[in-house]
Amino acid sequence: MAKITFHGVGIKAMSACVPPDIVFNKDLGYLIPEEEIEKTINNIGIEQRRIAADGVTASDLCFKAAQQLMVGNDIAPESIDVLLFMSQTADYRIPATSCLLQHRLGLPRETMCLDISLGCSGYVFALSTAFAYASMEGVNRVLLLDGETFSKIVNRYDKVDWPLYGDAGTATLIEKGDFGDAMFNLNTDGSGEEVLKIHAGLRNPITPDSCVAREREDGNVRSDLEVFMDGMDVFNFAISKVPRNIKTLLQDAGKAIDDVDYLVFHQANRFMMDFFVKKLKISPDKVPYCIHKYGNTSSASVPLTIASELSGRLDGDNTVLLSAFGAGLSWGSALLKMRDCKVSPVIEY
Repeated sequence: MAKITFHGVGIKAMSACVPPDIVFNKDLGYLIPEEEIEKTINNIGIEQRRIAADGVTASDLCFKAAQQLMVGNDIAPESIDVLLFMSQTADYRIPATSCLLQHRLGLPRETMCLDISLGCSGYVFALSTAFAYASMEGVNRVLLLDGETFSKIVNRYDKVDWPLYGDAGTATLIEKGDFGDAMFNLNTDGSGEEVLKIHAGLRNPITPDSCVAREREDGNVRSDLEVFMDGMDVFNFAISKVPRNIKTLLQDAGKAIDDVDYLVFHQANRFMMDFFVKKLKISPDKVPYCIHKYGNTSSASVPLTIASELSGRLDGDNTVLLSAFGAGLSWGSALLKMRDCKVSPVIEY
């Protein structure tokens, strides 16, 4: 595992943007038997999700979130030294989407840009990358944009995945300052690659047949260009790794769970998060949820939860623990101080 500590670097501001179009899970009678819909909603905790319109990408949502952050906090474009874009749904294979966002946001050509791709754990991993750059001499501010439009890579007749995923874009400003120490505990197990995967790509070249949606052995419909997830394997992986990862991080930091003001989980499903809360014996009041109104927004879910549920609540000195897990397999946690962090309300685009 990678155990990393940063000094004097932290999060200054955050924002998020979601599409205005709402899909309600109660309307999934075409996919789930009517008598099972309420039970499904209660188990996963998702009542509704935001779905991006045709032509709207993750970078568009991140662009709007970044604009809000920069205007709302009087952040000059020329003050951004590094731009990171975390997503599994980038605009193109080539060029990197971060380069396109640099131009759209009017950032200087001296800005370093980099795309990062990982699973639902991506924000925690990308945040460690942002902290690493912000710690370097010659870098003062890093803009981390994390967005996903999974609705474009999930089949609407996949009864496992379609009720889960929503779309969102987020922006996080990281800079040097009096933030104390931040600790990360990051882990990977590539032997679990088959648990959550899109099979067609370069190793398995895309053919016309790859685009054809067909019923699979599990009874779900999808093409080889759409996401497959073994829900039970992901659940078993998460409950075996996440609580232990958090306990190890707290032990290394010399902290107890009661020292944490907020614990923000990747919003995978409500049943799983409730299990984590009981296992860790943390007060439910310290664990914000937004899954009921936005669904699982993959790597964007951690910053979206903060923007949705903690806006105006991070004044002063707060100890915040972030935890996420996903494809790879990969999982990680971060323990950091959020001091007078300006969190803007969620906007729509």
